[in-house]
Amino acid sequence: MRRLRARRRRAVYADVWPIDEGAGTTPQGWPGWPEGKRFGFVLTHDVEWRKGLDRVERVMDLECQYGFRSSFNLIPEREYRVEEPLRTRIVEAGFEVGVHGLKHDGKLYSSKSEFASRARKIHEYLNEWKATGFRSPLMQHKLAWLHLIGAEYDASTFDTDPFEPEPDGVRTIFPFWVPGPSGQGYVELPYTLAQDFTLFVVLEENNIDVWKRKLDWIAERGGMALINTHPDYMCFDGKKGPDEFPVAFYEEFLSYAREKYGDVFWHALSRDVARFYTASVPRASRNSRRKICMVTHSHYDNDSRVRRYAETLVKRGDEVEVIAISHDEKIPLGEDVVAGVRVFRIQRRLHDESGKWAYAFRLLRFFLRSSVLLARRQAQKRYDLIHVHNIPDWLVFSAWYPKIAGARIILDIHDIVPELFANKFHAKEDGAYVRLLKGVEKVSAMFSHHVIVANHLWEGKLTSRSVPPQKCSVILNHIDPTVFYRRARTRSDQKLVMLFPGTWQWHQGLDIAIAALGHLKDTLPNAELHLYGGGGGVGMEAHLAKLANDLGVGDRVKFCGDVSLEEIAGVIANADIGVVPKRADSFGNEAYSTKIMEFMSQGVPVVAARTRIDSFYFDDSLISFFPSGDSRAMADRILEITENASLRESLVKNGLAYARANDWDQKKPEYLALVDMLCTETFADNVVLAPSEV
Repeated sequence: MRRLRARRRRAVYADVWPIDEGAGTTPQGWPGWPEGKRFGFVLTHDVEWRKGLDRVERVMDLECQYGFRSSFNLIPEREYRVEEPLRTRIVEAGFEVGVHGLKHDGKLYSSKSEFASRARKIHEYLNEWKATGFRSPLMQHKLAWLHLIGAEYDASTFDTDPFEPEPDGVRTIFPFWVPGPSGQGYVELPYTLAQDFTLFVVLEENNIDVWKRKLDWIAERGGMALINTHPDYMCFDGKKGPDEFPVAFYEEFLSYAREKYGDVFWHALSRDVARFYTASVPRASRNSRRKICMVTHSHYDNDSRVRRYAETLVKRGDEVEVIAISHDEKIPLGEDVVAGVRVFRIQRRLHDESGKWAYAFRLLRFFLRSSVLLARRQAQKRYDLIHVHNIPDWLVFSAWYPKIAGARIILDIHDIVPELFANKFHAKEDGAYVRLLKGVEKVSAMFSHHVIVANHLWEGKLTSRSVPPQKCSVILNHIDPTVFYRRARTRSDQKLVMLFPGTWQWHQGLDIAIAALGHLKDTLPNAELHLYGGGGGVGMEAHLAKLANDLGVGDRVKFCGDVSLEEIAGVIANADIGVVPKRADSFGNEAYSTKIMEFMSQGVPVVAARTRIDSFYFDDSLISFFPSGDSRAMADRILEITENASLRESLVKNGLAYARANDWDQKKPEYLALVDMLCTETFADNVVLAPSEV
């Protein structure tokens, strides 16, 4: 049955087995192998039955002939009895002993209670055998659970192997770190060369060409060539059984590695690789391999918050996929890779959502499509975490299947929906629609394992009506310094450019900014207002253009449309004043404006309406405030900045310092710690055993 299945899968997965090109990427911060060696070379064996145990010393003798040492993973209970004299001979000969499950029955992860019971026994065997490494039987793996056993390293995964019972590969040929609670964790060592049983018994290969090809590929990329073989299936005496292969195949592999590569590889035991990794890679720089999917009803390329999360995770080595929409006809629907993030654009968005039912229909269609795609990808990838971004809150239920399958769920509330709905569609705050949305908010939070909210004012509202405080975190929309680094000014004209980038919704107060420009048309004849972004409903641009014409500044208000996230940073650097004219009597009173810190990062002074949210985070040393809704006062603040060089320089200097102190580099550890906490399984007594001491 395995052979029939393997033939089909070998054809289907020919593009990723035995070599998945994506697995060859060198992790960020990788220090290279000791002594400048070209790649790592690690030999391991799983001993499954008594006949395999009887062949251990013959395998050791064979490897010694070629100057190699290896790790033997032994089963503590049921299949055979591991006597202390054998373990002593293995260790004294320079080899390593590891623990291979507790029993070879495939039931280690059958339930949390069963695992917890076995984990304590496994920990005892690690201590008794003075072992530091672990490998699960059948290559089953739940990395989030393994912190409980207290091993220094685990070796239960693989870079790519569609023939395994759990075929979700980690797609890397390098060691990586599995973070745990309170800064703990362990090193994961995936095998990167096909297992002997798969190659010679299941696939019935009669040579080692697959091993040679993969070894050469790993050597080219400087990765870790880790092979896992089984003495049980090695035939030493010429009488080959139906589940065996000639040991000459393994000997030929050892000879090939030694003759072709000599000493250019670092040959080490598994524990030495794990210890080298922890000693050489600082904890903050260790690459992880979480599998994470984000779902957002937004244009990924221009959504700074979603991109910041996704790219941060990718940079530390995680696999990240995003299900999103597109509102740019130039960007086709379908699959794409953006800065290492795999993006699935499944729907287009039109900014004509003046009617709530048209808007709701498009959201529902996206919900259904994302639910189907998430379920299909979950079956293939086995995600650790699904991070869903509102709007709407109920989009989080698209992760129903991943949650059943064990993935953790984050609901990220960018905008608090009941208040936004009331503002956008002029609904009463105590009306039926708003009450319904508050109920949806509550059940969406209940479905999630954790809720992130975009500012502290909204945290207070959410925890008072929908989310327990211990289940809620605040992560502001911090600027990413890799995008919003200080850029050079390239504009050399004599114009005074006031800039607004973002959505053109009513609560943003763009009409107030245009009115302020009207007050300044004679005093500052060179002043212009540049509006980037869009949205706000049908006819918003036409409405703003008419207002500008009526005020005599139609030629000074420029509607510049959408640009990419990277381009907008350059646009901001060329502005003279950033304007944030939000209405304090609307949703804008509590909606945090990321554009303020974006302006600060480029040394652009900010004129902003005094809203509750901006007064919470900023003061007069950082922003030139004016009373919300007062266009004359806004014009006065703009004029003051243009005429008072000392004030302008003070705002620029203080803003730059504030942006540096509060950018994403300073705050991202909080998000990564949250991800790692959620992806670490907790047990009844919440105890994680310390690594064994050798």
